[in-house]
Parts: sequence; C-alpha cells; structure tokens
Amino acid sequence: MSGPQCCSNPPVLDPASGAGHVEKVGGLNSYVTGPSDSNSAIFLISDAFGYEAPSFRKLADKIAAAGFYVVVPDFFYGDPYSPDNAEKTIHVWLQEHGTDKGFDDAKAVVQALKSKGVSAIGAAGFCWGAKVVVQLAKPEFIQAAGLLHPSLVTVDDIREVKVPISILAAENDQISPPALVKQFEEILTAKAEVDYHVKIFPKVAHGWTVRYNVEDETAVECADEAHGNLLDWFTKHVNNNK
Repeated sequence: MSGPQCCSNPPVLDPASGAGHVEKVGGLNSYVTGPSDSNSAIFLISDAFGYEAPSFRKLADKIAAAGFYVVVPDFFYGDPYSPDNAEKTIHVWLQEHGTDKGFDDAKAVVQALKSKGVSAIGAAGFCWGAKVVVQLAKPEFIQAAGLLHPSLVTVDDIREVKVPISILAAENDQISPPALVKQFEEILTAKAEVDYHVKIFPKVAHGWTVRYNVEDETAVECADEAHGNLLDWFTKHVNNNK
C-alpha cells in the first residue's frame, strides 16, 4: 500500500457517527451495530483511516439492517493514518501498524464472537484490512470473506484461501490493478472447491466503496452497488438463520 492513491479522499472522522455504539470486543474498542443475539456476525476491517469514518459505519449499519451482528474493531488503537501528520508518512505508519498484528487481533475478535454464541462469521477488509481478511480466509476462522479495493494482497495469499471469497476491485487502481485482480480470478477459477466472485468496477478508483463524495450521485451509486454485492455474498454464505 503505497503512493498517493491509497491516501486520497481522506474521510472526516466522527466518533459519534452511526446508529450503533462502541464497546470492547476481543480486547479492541469496536463499533457494534445490529442484533446482538444474532448467530450470524460480520466484522469489517477498515482501511488506514480507521473505524470512525462515517461512510464506513454507515455501511456497517446497512449490513446490520439485514439481520447480522456487525463488529468494526479499531485495529489501530486510536492511531489511524492522518495525511495531516507530515512526520508520519504512510510508510512510517505501516511499519507501526503491520497486518500480522492485525491478524492476531482479528483472531481474538473471532474468538470473542464465538464465545458469545455466534456460529457463522464473515469478514470484509478494505485496502489495509483486505490483507488481514485474506489471512483469516480459512474455515477455522470465518465462513466467507470479502476484499474491497485490496492492498498488500498477493497471488500466494489467494492460493491459500479456503472459504468463499468475493473480490470487489476498481478499474482505476494502481495498488491492486485489474491485471493483478485477473490473476486472483485465475487462481480461484482453478480452485473448484472454493466459491468465488470477482468484479472489477469500471470508472472508479481505489477506496471508492468507503471514501466517496456523498454529493456525487454517480459515486454514491457505485458505492451502493458494491455494498449490495457484499451484502448478497454474506447473505448467501454467512446466514445460519435460513
């Protein structure tokens, strides 16, 4: 995850945004929304801007409205990336917030969800978060995965995927360009045992699902389409209430 594209259109963070509330889950402060007694949970892993982005929480609320218990942990411990901090470039920030630590934290979240009676879990990762989710994409952790404009994800990561996975990518993405996403798709096509969905959205750029201009009708429509695809995927693969 490098270059200006991953850091464009930074959100204005708002800790009071969303219909849910913040509580500890797996040791992490987490925005939670939706029915807490649901046996189907989704957890969302943010991009570098963190869990207080209003559009991100709005997506969490949208997924919760479909009956899922949704958890959005703060994997950055109150230190999301800020373009205004000239001393902490994205490269420095990434050194302090590695995805391996994110993976360890994510496993603790999974365990916490299971301990409260959740029996089906899905996880979606955005940019930075996609690397963590692809590491979780084994049956002992989650039942389905979603990667949205992923960063840091490699073909070797995709080869290791063992659960249904949806990859929603952008046509104008220098970080995970369409050529790389096509490689992901080729690998998944050869894995007959894994259900998959790969879609490259035309005319959108990296970050379009959560860092869109709410006053741009086309941008909102593109984000909504991706949100609908993600929700359909989780409804298909992470729903024990059927």
